[in-house]
This record gives sequence, C-alpha cells and structure tokens, in this order.
Amino acid sequence: MNKPSPPASNQDSPPVRPAGASDSAAPGSLLELFTTFTWLALQGFGGVLAIAQRELVERKRWLSKAEFVELYSLAQMLPGANVVNLSLMLGDRYFGWRGAFAAVSGMLIAPTVIVLVLAASYNQLSTYPAVAGALRGMGAVAAGLMLAMALKLLTTLGGNLMGRWWCMAYALATLVLIVGLRLPLAWVVPSLGVLAWLTARACIVRADRSGRHGRQEGHDKPNPDRPAA
Repeated sequence: MNKPSPPASNQDSPPVRPAGASDSAAPGSLLELFTTFTWLALQGFGGVLAIAQRELVERKRWLSKAEFVELYSLAQMLPGANVVNLSLMLGDRYFGWRGAFAAVSGMLIAPTVIVLVLAASYNQLSTYPAVAGALRGMGAVAAGLMLAMALKLLTTLGGNLMGRWWCMAYALATLVLIVGLRLPLAWVVPSLGVLAWLTARACIVRADRSGRHGRQEGHDKPNPDRPAA
C-alpha cells in the first residue's frame, strides 16, 4: 500500500494575517516586501516616514491609518531608527522573522551603498553651489512631507480611546517641549509617553465601568414582552 507523499514545503508561504487586523491588503511574498521597502528607502531623501505612510497606507493598503499610528508610536519608543523599527515590525507581522529580515534588508542595503558612494565624493561635490542648493531644497521638501503626513494622520485621533482633546493636548505639549523649550527627545518621549499611557488606562477603566453599568441596567430593566409569573 502506497503511503501518500507529504505536501511540498513552500519557503515563501502565504502571509499570516494577525488577529485583530483590519481588512486591509497584505504583502503577497517576501520578495514584494523586500522590493517595497527598497523602493521606500530610495525615495526617502530627508526622511522615509512620510513616504512610508503614503506607500503602506494609501497605495499598498497593508496598514490602516490607525494601525500605522500604533506601529509608529511603538517604533518611536524603541531604540534605533523609527522607520527601520517600523519595517521590522511590519515584516514580522505577516511573515515572522523571515519577513522582518526581508523588510529591514530592503530598507538598509540600497541606502547603505548609496551613502558610502556619496560620502566618498562629498568633499569634492560640496564645493559646488548647485549641490549645496539641492541639499537645502531636499530639506524643505522633507519638512513639507512630514507636515502633510501629520495632517493626514490627525483624523485617527477621533477613534482614540483617550478622545480627541486628550490627544491634542499631548500633541501640543510635545510640540511646546521640543520646539519651544528645546528639551531633548530622551526626556520628552518617556515622560509624556508614561503620562499618556496612564491617561489611556484611566479612559479604558472608565469606559469599562460605564459599559458594565449599562449592561447591568439593561439586565435589571423589566421586559414588557415577558409574561407575568
């Protein structure tokens, strides 16, 4: 009697959608994940974050706006480059450690080669006025992209558990501390992060109590359709 042969293993298995994820699309393969983050890195003159929001949320639809904000918030708290942390978490989200390796490799390999080439020739090229003007222009474009991304993501504050006003208050406090008082990020992010976490926990507890109270009132309310005993 012939035994059925085991199914062939597929090294590039389909992505596993995490529990609680939205109905957004997903990367089809490790190669697509690698090429997408390579393309992101090659576009990111002055910063990749704004390009990543447009590519991952609006074009690829691998993340919703709320999911992008959540992952970016966690990437901001972790040591290292924010967008590298973001790529690592997104790759792991769908393909595990192989996806994390593919995404981070796509984010780092091509820019590393370009930076090494440019660094070797910067001393000669920096003396040309056209090169200096181009660098200043890239900085202005990067600032505009960051501002546009921030305005787009403001719509996610309405669905936050803390509510719109608490979110705006913490955003304004961050702006004042960093831009106005010029405090270092190493102080601002942990301190305001802990305060925001405590506020979110209090809002969750309050919403939970309110929900239990509403269910209890609904349970105690007499049902007019129920026949009297």
